[in-house]
Amino acid sequence: MRISMLVSLIRPSGPIIVGISLGFTLSLLSVTWVDESCDSDWMGAADEMLIGQPGSSKGARKPSSISSGTTDNGNDKEDFEPRIVPYNKPAQDGPPKKVFRAKYASTELGIRERLFVAVFTSKTTLNTLAVAINRTLNHHLDGHLIFFTGTRNRKTPNGMFVVAHGDERPVPNMFQSVRYLLDHYITEFDWFYFVQDDTYTQPERLKRLVSHLSMNLQLYMGHSGEFIGAETQGRYCYGGPGFLLSRALLLKLQPFLEHCRTDIISVRPDEWLGRCIIDYAGVNCVEEYEGLNYNYFRMENKMDFPRMENDVFQKALTVHPVSSADLMYRLHKHFTEIELQRTYEEIEKLQSEIKNVSEVAADGNKSALWPVGITPPFEPKSRFEVLRWDYFTEENLFSCLDDAPKCTINGADRVDVIDVIKVAAEELNKKYNPFVQLSEPHLVNGYRRLDHTRGMEYTLDLQFQATTESGHQKLITRRVHLVRPLSQVEIIPMPYVTEATRINILLPINSYESHAALRFLDHCSTNLFETSENALLNFLFTYEPAEAQKVSTNDVFKEVKAKITAIESRYPNVKVSWISIKTESPGVLRILDIVSRKHPVETLFLLATADTLFNSEFLNRCRMNAINGWQVFFPIHFQEFDPTVAYPDQAPPSSPDLLREAGHFDRYTFEEACFYNSDYMAARTRMPGDLQENEELLESLDLYDVFVQYSGLHVFRAVEPALRQAYRNRTCDPRLSEDVFHRCLQSSLESHGSRSQLAMLIFEQEQGNST
Repeated sequence: MRISMLVSLIRPSGPIIVGISLGFTLSLLSVTWVDESCDSDWMGAADEMLIGQPGSSKGARKPSSISSGTTDNGNDKEDFEPRIVPYNKPAQDGPPKKVFRAKYASTELGIRERLFVAVFTSKTTLNTLAVAINRTLNHHLDGHLIFFTGTRNRKTPNGMFVVAHGDERPVPNMFQSVRYLLDHYITEFDWFYFVQDDTYTQPERLKRLVSHLSMNLQLYMGHSGEFIGAETQGRYCYGGPGFLLSRALLLKLQPFLEHCRTDIISVRPDEWLGRCIIDYAGVNCVEEYEGLNYNYFRMENKMDFPRMENDVFQKALTVHPVSSADLMYRLHKHFTEIELQRTYEEIEKLQSEIKNVSEVAADGNKSALWPVGITPPFEPKSRFEVLRWDYFTEENLFSCLDDAPKCTINGADRVDVIDVIKVAAEELNKKYNPFVQLSEPHLVNGYRRLDHTRGMEYTLDLQFQATTESGHQKLITRRVHLVRPLSQVEIIPMPYVTEATRINILLPINSYESHAALRFLDHCSTNLFETSENALLNFLFTYEPAEAQKVSTNDVFKEVKAKITAIESRYPNVKVSWISIKTESPGVLRILDIVSRKHPVETLFLLATADTLFNSEFLNRCRMNAINGWQVFFPIHFQEFDPTVAYPDQAPPSSPDLLREAGHFDRYTFEEACFYNSDYMAARTRMPGDLQENEELLESLDLYDVFVQYSGLHVFRAVEPALRQAYRNRTCDPRLSEDVFHRCLQSSLESHGSRSQLAMLIFEQEQGNST
């Protein structure tokens, strides 16, 4: 009875028990064939068991392994022999095609700029709101900003790229603008930002938003709204707060843009563009994308925004509408201060993280050098690499040029010293406030050195009047260390220039410079004509009225002209031209006015003097450093000293080396210049207003002042070792302006010799007088 009951209970689970038992049995039988243990000793034994003894081919292979395909000798069954496939050059009927390579690597790799901004303005606001947008936005975008308008004034504000479509209607203006961007900029940028000129845009927040968006998105982003009284379903972006369009979306829209112009009827440009994008691209306007928000704030009248604590306002990307340019500048100042404070907070956070990480570094806190996050100071490897500290006070510097022991601090050095003392006082007051107030800082000792790896370092001993909370006062001295770090190095884009441009050398000379002009012609024969330089020589003979009357009988430039004729006969391919100018005031500007009208606007001029010595290296640098419409070049020549002073007891060398005893780079003279004719003509057109007030301006100004004050171009000023000027005792024209006359006088005085040479002459003269 009990047995039958037990069997009845076990019978339903019998197949399960049998299956489990069979599974365990099979697993035990196959474990030595499949399982691979982590035990290296057991693995080695199993391998020997399965593979067999050396020399035997009957060992079983592990099922999880891969056959190696080797024989019992360990060699490959089939040796692999590499085979070289010869390259057969395809036959060509004509000459081989020239491989086109892009000028820039970014073009070849398809790398585009990130953001381009299009601003819609009008004739009435072009000189007000549009100028304000250009000043607050353009320099943050590296010039990637364009203004679209229907019609514009005759005079366009400086520094603005304005495109006029000739139609004041808003919708055609929007259509023409989109088509213009597709034709000219669609291959160069990933994102396009459209905004009206009465909208303030925070540039840093706009760039931060675009930097987090993928370039391949089809995105239509802005402040969205619904269509009113229309059949179109969806949301479009209002034009007032501005909106973003991706390059991919514009490319998708490009084939249907003409259909949008003819089929969609609307009076509002933003609504027209929104319907076009929705109908033909199927993309709606969004205010948020993957956690990125397009924050917009509507400006009400009479808002005192500095006191506003509205979170929406503080985080706004755009503010609309802005009623005046003054309000635009105030908004920019407010939001720039917010972004600056945010940057300071990020710097403090990074400095704190660096300090925390340095705690667990191998060398401890030594890895976190002061200031935190700045490049560590230069470590000299020998005694000759130790950087020198210069001692200074508030009035004097005790390390001067030309080995002078003491000189007065002025100019940029003066501003630098005042600034570091001010910063040091502010930082100390932050540290001791509110317990002690430091005032009346006085520099006791100052040291500074230029570390080219990180910037200018200062060590200051400052004396303060310390006032406690109870009113007690006491003089205290504190030593502070400061660093003015080098800013981030940036690559400034420059227009492309070549060394193939022809140079027109202009040499204005007076009658008393005839002998120097003969030496100049000899120099040009060796360095210009014999080497077949791509340059033309132009003499500008300036006659005084009395000299001009005697040209036929007694020409003061007779020898020079004869020398020119002899050179032209010696070098058949050389043509030296000259222009005779009769004037009572031979100012360089009056001479250039005459020459400028006789040459094309694209002519490159090199203004020289009769004492100028140059070679082909300088001519190439003249071509490279003078950029049409961008930059003029005023080289600093090496002025040779008076040979009687520099070489008192010996014959002077024919070509002195660049040594301190032979001469110096004359920073007071601006006689040589490389510039384009068009740049000079543009600068001269801006002078008539000042000429009416001062008729003697052409005689008092030099060419350098004209380009600095009236051109708006980069004025490149650098020492030029390949440009020299032989010594000649010169006189300065008293008709020059006070500043120019002072520079000429200083240059003439310093060209006699170095201080040590002049001091030796005075010493020898006094010794001779005493005996």
